Amino acid sequence: MFDEHPIEERLPYPTRPMYFPDGTSVDEFIIPDEDKEIVLGQLYPFSPVPKLTDELEDMHVNRKFVVKDFRVTWEHGMNYLVSPYYPEGGGTVIDWIDESAWNNDEIEEEFNEDDCDDDEFDFTDSEGDNLPF
Repeated sequence: MFDEHPIEERLPYPTRPMYFPDGTSVDEFIIPDEDKEIVLGQLYPFSPVPKLTDELEDMHVNRKFVVKDFRVTWEHGMNYLVSPYYPEGGGTVIDWIDESAWNNDEIEEEFNEDDCDDDEFDFTDSEGDNLPF
């Protein structure tokens, strides 16, 4: 049979239900303010870890929040680092954006469609026939 051990260690904090608009709920950890920086450092999957005072945006709801207002849920045997707006839009840590990190001029300079030449790619299948795209 299947081993039902959690994928990761459950955080050692009490929980309360976090309700979604459809009436379903998940467990939300109640993390004391003095532990927020530690928990953020443990669960944040990217580098650098933002400061608790940084302002980010949840791209699912297009709303800004201060990092210290993050929430953590326990779902599917995992701790999920989520935005304060998680019940509304489902934004997890991968959906947090730092507006200052996105400079449209730099993005346009990095990618220039004219530099791409489709002739450089071999669009054939294993028999050597051209693929229909």
